[in-house]
Amino acid sequence: MVKRNKIPGFLSNLIKKEEESRYANMLYIAVIFLCLLSLRIFYMQILKGSYYKSESDGNRMRQIPVQAARGVMYDRNGKIMAGSRSAYSIILSDVNKDKDIPEIELNRLASLLNISASEIKEKISKNKKNVIFNWKDGKVKLEELSSLFYEIGSQIYSDSENQKIFKKYVMLKGLLNKIDYAASSYTTIEEKNDFLEIEMEKFLEDVLRKDNPKNDWNALQKFMKQHKDENVVVVAQTGYGKTEAGLLWIGNNKGFFTLPLRVAINAIYDRVAKNIVRENVEKRIGLLHSDFREYYTEKNSKENKLLKNEELSEYINRTKQFSLPLTICTIDQLFDFVFRAPGFELKVATLSYSKVVIDEIQMYSADLLAYLIYGLKYITDFGGKFAIMTATLPGIVTYLLEKEGVKFVTTEPFTNDKKRHSLKVMEESINAEFIKGKYRNNKILVICNTVKKAKEIYENLNIPKEELNLIHSRFIKRDRTNKEKEITEFANPKRFREDVKNKREKEGFQENGVWIGTQVLEASLDLDFDILITELSDLNGLFQRMGRCFRNREKVDEGYNCFVFTKECSGIKGAKAIIDKEIHEKSKSVLLKVDGIISEVQKLDLINSVYSYESLKDTKYFNKVTDNIKYLKEYVVEYEKTKTEVQRIFRNIASYDVIPRIIYEENFEEINRNIEILREKMKGLSEDDRKKLRIRKIEARGELNKFKVTIPDFEYRKLEKSKKNEIEKIKVNDYEELVVVNCGYSYEKGFEVLQGEEEDNFF
Repeated sequence: MVKRNKIPGFLSNLIKKEEESRYANMLYIAVIFLCLLSLRIFYMQILKGSYYKSESDGNRMRQIPVQAARGVMYDRNGKIMAGSRSAYSIILSDVNKDKDIPEIELNRLASLLNISASEIKEKISKNKKNVIFNWKDGKVKLEELSSLFYEIGSQIYSDSENQKIFKKYVMLKGLLNKIDYAASSYTTIEEKNDFLEIEMEKFLEDVLRKDNPKNDWNALQKFMKQHKDENVVVVAQTGYGKTEAGLLWIGNNKGFFTLPLRVAINAIYDRVAKNIVRENVEKRIGLLHSDFREYYTEKNSKENKLLKNEELSEYINRTKQFSLPLTICTIDQLFDFVFRAPGFELKVATLSYSKVVIDEIQMYSADLLAYLIYGLKYITDFGGKFAIMTATLPGIVTYLLEKEGVKFVTTEPFTNDKKRHSLKVMEESINAEFIKGKYRNNKILVICNTVKKAKEIYENLNIPKEELNLIHSRFIKRDRTNKEKEITEFANPKRFREDVKNKREKEGFQENGVWIGTQVLEASLDLDFDILITELSDLNGLFQRMGRCFRNREKVDEGYNCFVFTKECSGIKGAKAIIDKEIHEKSKSVLLKVDGIISEVQKLDLINSVYSYESLKDTKYFNKVTDNIKYLKEYVVEYEKTKTEVQRIFRNIASYDVIPRIIYEENFEEINRNIEILREKMKGLSEDDRKKLRIRKIEARGELNKFKVTIPDFEYRKLEKSKKNEIEKIKVNDYEELVVVNCGYSYEKGFEVLQGEEEDNFF
């Protein structure tokens, strides 16, 4: 800043004049600009006002000739069967404002619609949200839109003032989505169920009464038939015909039959398709889980391609769109609607007229049980029905259903008087020496809580390796499938039939051996071993494991056939524990009172004592279930989460599918041949060739899946960080990649970390 007192007078005057001149120039420029702007406004508003008004109107209103979307359809006699006509709507989208529509505008609108201005004004005054004028055949119908319907493209939420409107909205949107998807995929919306009741009666006559004409449905099956119009909760011991009972309950209605494990789902699908449905399978029964496409194509290939490519594609679409009368599936395919992601309405609308069977509910974790309870409440509110069938029912299930106001019928458990199991509780750790001591020309099943423990027993058990087998979740799909087939043949419950026994003797079938596994064996395979030796997981799991021993036989001799080890059980402690510690301890305390023969009724009494509301109300397990239900009821907002987010939450996906390096190198040519198929482009192909390529891609993906093994997230992260275990990612296309890892792998033991790396708990 220049100090004025130090500048001579003449210079000071000069500076002052320059500053005044600058301000004057700025003022002149501003005045000129305002004059020019005023002239431009005068030109646009006065001289060209009419022109710009018409241009403005043209931005909002214009006449566009629209041709009818469909042509006229005639019958063979030239009579019109279906035609088309145009219908138009005028929407006054700003009538909710405080200002009334000017009289001149009302008169113009009345002239266009050929109705009185007073009628329009009356309708608008009654409802200032939105008014719609529908014109058809020269007549105008004025409709008032509810205040619950907002702008085009908006959604209606469950916290709306009127729950009836929300339910109607869900049903309408869901059914419209179903129709739209069916139309776009050229799929029948619903295949009619007019066969199941007839086929069940044929099954009774042709199968059950084949050897004895007096055979009839058992007490459970009759009960389900009698109560097929109600929600049902029943308990029945293993081998009591729950599958047939569930189908009898479904009857000639749309039905879903759910189970927790894919191997069990595949087995029931095959059995029902072969023995009950029999004809027109592709229009009657479907299989739905994450690998159902591959299962369809593989099965079709084994059956000498009974279905052509086009028919197989249609079968896949019918299954995917819930169009089939009967679907065997995992619960995630249905109950993920509880998070109400975009598109949930289709599933709810479909389930509103369906019947859902929940089998083996005791196998679900606390969060999945919460989703089930809330989902069943949701279904029944919309008109659907459910049946819960299980060998061991946690008491809190019925408590929680009643708490949610869900009505159902139940009855006494369905059991027989067979004494199948003699139980010995061992207050020590499971060990190889004990197992070896019980191995005497018999069939022994050993079940551990974790893969790590199962491998330890396998390595320490000193018996001939050809008589020793290991099965768990960490085998590649191809090997696990083979092992499931081997163990099913080895412990086939039908092996005691004279014809089967003679056939096995002729073929030199090995009738003694030890199989070591994890809880993947609890409810997936139809097995009958002579002795069960197991760690204690929880009471539900234990009794499911006992169902793999003396499945249909009665224990007539002295001695024990089930041994339960309760000390230092794997999978209980630590951050990665897979079994609830509190339930484990409660199970242990009631088991200590058992020694010797235990009846089915005694088992159920013990289940009730451990899993009742009174027993679990203060546990972390119960709190987790109730907290999840509360979250779904109070905090989930419609359309807040994406479908992908819901899928990960619901499935609790914390695992990766990888190919062991040794498997990749051994099958290099086959793997890469299938990769090349997945890389082929659809562009430029005819519709027929597209269908062929689509099936080839499904087959290729199924072939690649055979080489994959599933490992937990934490194991994968360790492989990423390890310097010894490198991970290679092979790009298949823009959406897929194969992950190849350096690890140990063999048909005998499955996936193993390399030397120096620690293996974690996993089943």
